Amino acid sequence: MQQSAVPELAHTHTRPIHWLATATAVAGVVALSSVLQPNSATAAQTAGPDVKNAPAAVAPPDPASVEFPLECGPVKAVVVKKASGDLDGDGSPETVAVVHCDAPMGTPPDGVYVLTRGTGTAAPRVVATLVNPKDSTTVSDLAVRDEAVIAELLTYSSDDVPRCCPDVKDSAKWQWQNGSFVRSTPAGAHSV
Repeated sequence: MQQSAVPELAHTHTRPIHWLATATAVAGVVALSSVLQPNSATAAQTAGPDVKNAPAAVAPPDPASVEFPLECGPVKAVVVKKASGDLDGDGSPETVAVVHCDAPMGTPPDGVYVLTRGTGTAAPRVVATLVNPKDSTTVSDLAVRDEAVIAELLTYSSDDVPRCCPDVKDSAKWQWQNGSFVRSTPAGAHSV
């Protein structure tokens, strides 16, 4: 049997009194930190001679107040997804809305619409259709990034595929170029 060169020390064995002392010390630190809080920040930036007042932020168009070009018969059109951002670089945000008929059964196809505010009016209006509901497409994801609309689309490989279960996944990207939205497929996107 080999013996350790360092003798066992009595204080290296934990006993209930050690745990009690540790818990008391931690409770003391927590209590003290809740009493001693830093003062509120009071720094304020003053406007210098070269600082211009920024215009008030413009709220993106609200899709709830828009009538979409969608024929739904006795049911209503519902906005299921939306994203906002400046798509044309004019400093005012646009809203992209995914809309479909509120059908009680099945998977209704989506339409993707771009909304903007007209000059001189606060009422939003549809200015572009990116996905037509007649194309039998469902939008699973939507985002606005870097002045572009990015979407994940679900479609059908043939008319034999049940309308409940899209079997093709596709990615699409739209950017404002020369007065219209141009569709491309983002790098790394592939169909299934």
